[in-house]
Amino acid sequence: MAVSQKSMTQGTIWKQMVVFALPIFFSNLFQQLYNAADSLIVGNFLGSEALAAVSSSGNLIFMMIGLFNGIALGAGVVISRYFGAQDHENLRIAIHTDVAFGLIMSVILTVLGVVLAPFILELMGTPETVMPESLKYFRVYFAGALGLVMYNIFVGILQSLGDSKHPLYYLIISSLINIVLDYVLIAWFEMGVEAAAFATILSQFVSAFLCMRLLHKSQESYHLSFREVRINKEMLKEILRNGIPSGIQNSITGVANVVVQSNINVFGAMAMAGCGAYSKIEGFAFLPIMSFNNAITTFVGQNLGARQEKRAQKGAIFGIVCSVVIAEMIGIGTVLFANQLILLFDNNPEVISFGVARSQIAGFFFCLLAFTHAISAVKRGAGQPMIPMMVMIVSWCIIRVVFLSVTGYLFHNIQFVYWVYPLTWGISSLYYVYDIIKHRELF
Repeated sequence: MAVSQKSMTQGTIWKQMVVFALPIFFSNLFQQLYNAADSLIVGNFLGSEALAAVSSSGNLIFMMIGLFNGIALGAGVVISRYFGAQDHENLRIAIHTDVAFGLIMSVILTVLGVVLAPFILELMGTPETVMPESLKYFRVYFAGALGLVMYNIFVGILQSLGDSKHPLYYLIISSLINIVLDYVLIAWFEMGVEAAAFATILSQFVSAFLCMRLLHKSQESYHLSFREVRINKEMLKEILRNGIPSGIQNSITGVANVVVQSNINVFGAMAMAGCGAYSKIEGFAFLPIMSFNNAITTFVGQNLGARQEKRAQKGAIFGIVCSVVIAEMIGIGTVLFANQLILLFDNNPEVISFGVARSQIAGFFFCLLAFTHAISAVKRGAGQPMIPMMVMIVSWCIIRVVFLSVTGYLFHNIQFVYWVYPLTWGISSLYYVYDIIKHRELF
């Protein structure tokens, strides 16, 4: 089976972007499904405290892997540009450097995750009733960091080459494996939350292996040769120049989300479970944003590599509009059906009340979330990753932490925790609008 490479430098813009984005959407959908399967099965078979343990680990996991995923994004920008420019030699070097660096980072992430887990969970103020289960889940998850990191590396490479179909096929396979394992290990064998983590990492290893095999079997210039997997210093510098700002952005945002989670933890296990269930729902609403973000970054990167700036601008505008409109429609849907959606994860009335309350505040503002991420995707594709990094650090980290510190001290009301996300989405969106008006261009 060959890589479905696709140049986005020719053809109808809207059709190219939609055809590229749709498989990414379904890939992200299946990824969310197997993440939700963890929570659904854990919540229904192991109870609210186990669900709280899995849910509270989510932001912490995002913080830990954010840097590495950001670097993978940077590598994708570099690869898409070389692919658009038809620079086969540098394309090959970039791919093998990316893989080598990913292997090194996997080892580091595994060690950090397993060793630092107790310290970080305590720092988050994880309740004693939830701590043992959170620690089990977190440690098992990071023991399999190799599959997690390499899956993201290989998918990033394939998407940069214009292939969004094969990652979808492989993710469907791994999602089914994950869901079946979740049910068998937890419902039949009555294992704990560590079974959910094990099912997730095993499914990620399967996806990573299938993506690697596809690149290895390819007969094109970007064929993955295990003998050539090594670090090229100059190429690594270019990848890091594009990737570190995105990685820092992800990690800093992750730190801020951990602070938010810590403020939720203060209100107990029911609040943790309810907000965690809502987060799973928000993950589904985020799918069109992620899909068009990937399409925007790849489209802009390939077309700028081919020196087609006007085409890159038109594609970026189309992607932004689609992302914003679809996200807002879904956001309103989450508000209207919040009660039924939270009920899928937990039937405890107190858990449902926390989840519904958060949904009713955040859901109306998904357009702002989509707009911020779409502009950030444009900047990354254009090789300007520092701008979204600084915007996110200020608006999504510093302002969130200050806001929660002040309101937590003065009011001790969980409503302020719910409002911190729409507030900071609005601030980052306002900055980007100002920047576009000032410079009269997207990049």
